[in-house]
Amino acid sequence: MRFNELGTTGIKASVIGLGTWPFGGGYDWGTVDETELLNTVSAALDQGINLIDTAPIYGDGSSETLLGRALTGRRSHVVLAGKCGLVKKGSWTDHDLRPETIRRQLTESLSRLKTDYLDLYLIHYPDPLIPLEQAALTLLRLQEEGKIRAIGLCNVSGGEIARVAQMVPLACVQNEYSYLRPQAGRRVAEISRQYHISLMGYGTLAGGLLSGKYKREPNFRRADARNYFYKDARGDGFVQADYLARQLAQVAQKYNKTPAIVAGAWALNQANFVLCGAKQPAQIVENAQAADLILSPEDLIFLEKQRERN
Repeated sequence: MRFNELGTTGIKASVIGLGTWPFGGGYDWGTVDETELLNTVSAALDQGINLIDTAPIYGDGSSETLLGRALTGRRSHVVLAGKCGLVKKGSWTDHDLRPETIRRQLTESLSRLKTDYLDLYLIHYPDPLIPLEQAALTLLRLQEEGKIRAIGLCNVSGGEIARVAQMVPLACVQNEYSYLRPQAGRRVAEISRQYHISLMGYGTLAGGLLSGKYKREPNFRRADARNYFYKDARGDGFVQADYLARQLAQVAQKYNKTPAIVAGAWALNQANFVLCGAKQPAQIVENAQAADLILSPEDLIFLEKQRERN
């Protein structure tokens, strides 16, 4: 496993992180097996992964609760990232970055995770009613109080990063970044480097579509996150995803790896960290191999040309 510094904080995190949105199950990800999830966390740690990402919105807190159990006695071995700013209102998810909401969410997250601090705390999404800089200042106060070690933003633009970075010491920006959907990551990569902010990509497998496992359009439930969030499981989106998955598979044969591993290695060519969601130990064991795969310049050029062609 390789490690990078989180911004300029001195915190060293594995370049592959375990994403735990799937741990929440429910409408987003379907049925989950708690024993399998606990084993998935153990498998991640066994692979040298110390970066684990979660949020209170994942399963309405159930992802955090399970992580709290999984990390009992192992908290000091983990770089634990949490988020704030999304709240459930019935069946609807809304934005709320008021200071009192941020503080309440952190207090509840710490309780569920059985810890008294988070290594990284990120604003999950900008709130159209609250200036992003104002919300970031709330996180700065939490950092000063010792409740969080580093501050980050998710799902933001380069302009938003620049504005906040002039007021708050940002360590990380987390945006979607995959071979299928590289735009959100690329748009913020340059500005992040200017401010010495780490780029953390998520959705690297585009909900599994780049893994090569789907030979025809998958029949996801309407409420499945792979259907409503990634939006490429149908029609032209799936045609493009399938084409790109086959290009990844072609490169993967040269290295005796899987398309999923190549997809992760491709993302790490630009991102400092890549989050990989998993519900089974075998999935994170496979994804962890991307950390040690360095694609040749020729393969990177080939993949870029194929993506542009499509």
